[in-house]
Amino acid sequence: MKIYNTMTHSLEEFVPVEKDHVKMYACGPTVYGYIHVGNARPLIVFDTLRNYFKYRGYNVTFVQNFTDIDDNMINKAHEENMSVKEVADKYIAAYEKDAKALNVGDADIHPKATEHIGDIIKIIKILEEKGYAYKTEDGVYFDTLAYEGYGKLTGRKLEDLLDGARVSVDEKKKTPSDFALWKSEKPGEPSWSSPWGKGRPGWHVECSAMSMKYLGDTFDIHGGGIDLVFPHHENEIAQSEGATGKTFVNYWMHNGHINVDNQKMSKSLGNFFTIPEIAEKFDLEILRFFMLSVHYRSPVNYSFELMEQAHQGLSRLYTAQTRWQETAKEGNATDEMIQLSDKTIASFNKAMDTDFNTAGAIGALFEFVRSVNYALDNDINPANAQLALNTLNELTKVLGILYRNILIIPDDVKVLVNRRVIARKSKDWALSDQLRNEITDMGFTVEDSAQGQKVRKN
Repeated sequence: MKIYNTMTHSLEEFVPVEKDHVKMYACGPTVYGYIHVGNARPLIVFDTLRNYFKYRGYNVTFVQNFTDIDDNMINKAHEENMSVKEVADKYIAAYEKDAKALNVGDADIHPKATEHIGDIIKIIKILEEKGYAYKTEDGVYFDTLAYEGYGKLTGRKLEDLLDGARVSVDEKKKTPSDFALWKSEKPGEPSWSSPWGKGRPGWHVECSAMSMKYLGDTFDIHGGGIDLVFPHHENEIAQSEGATGKTFVNYWMHNGHINVDNQKMSKSLGNFFTIPEIAEKFDLEILRFFMLSVHYRSPVNYSFELMEQAHQGLSRLYTAQTRWQETAKEGNATDEMIQLSDKTIASFNKAMDTDFNTAGAIGALFEFVRSVNYALDNDINPANAQLALNTLNELTKVLGILYRNILIIPDDVKVLVNRRVIARKSKDWALSDQLRNEITDMGFTVEDSAQGQKVRKN
């Protein structure tokens, strides 16, 4: 398996620190609002990566944090007249609901910054002792000039990174690129006791503290959106390696940007979509399929038209699953079907092993569907249908799609379907159309065929 490493700007053979055990960390959301389409991409990408490692026989420890204290959290608390903790609890609950709808599984550990203040203070103290941190009247800062390797993730010199970069200028700092490890207490803000007085942690240090606490000083994969490369991940490396003297992460993975209708997503442009807003128009399984239909490092352009295309593509897979399940029966499949199944699995794995190419893996599935349908058109072989179904279900489970058993039809829908059968036999076309509409309103589609009515979930 080869992974593109942002650190080296090259494909590298993946070799975990511990044999057969993958340790990975992905930056989670700052929980002061509903997650949006841009947040959804890394959630889906790294959830699927975790699935694939497990499918390939690895044990996986996956950590994804919640940032539950920062300026945005404090501002949101004032805006909604709530405590910061109440804001965090509200939007973590919303996140969990949206993640479930996206079929994103829970991380093994979901640490919160506010629950790891002691771990954060420990790292800051070590950095201060080693000469990488200094105190000012408004907090403790990391000295980027003192750390020789600063800038190695981006592959650029510090002076280049500073040129036009979004780094805060503060006369109390030695250098504009220096970043806060600890922020001194301000009125009306949550605070914790520390050797430097009461205050709260800076944003970057929480990920170092929590990732190393659960995964060790050196672990395999750290992931996130491309926008986090600088300064967030660059700062994580500096403070982590400054504290331990060890390599922090072996493979850095970053997903590409999200545009909306070929424009940068922005609230001011009116093209900012939260997951609950998308869910009003599309089943969120379609969004997951849409995200995986593009290579994770490539930019994604979100639009209603492209989501409709994704809906059609996902429906093709569901239609195949339904057709095969209707005729499938355990038995001895033909050599041709066994070879086709093996070839598809090999193509799927090859795509995924080549820098996690989910788009190529989905292409292998569509080719499989086409070939199997052709074979079953010429020979309705129940054993072949069963093998094809097993292969499809195994591979789509890795991608986190086709996770609903669409043949489980509620009893009230079955009643309408049976009434429609009677109406059609009586040639009562008006009633037949009315019943079809009622079935559609209940989230199902009924299709007429030579073999009778077929029902699938929308």
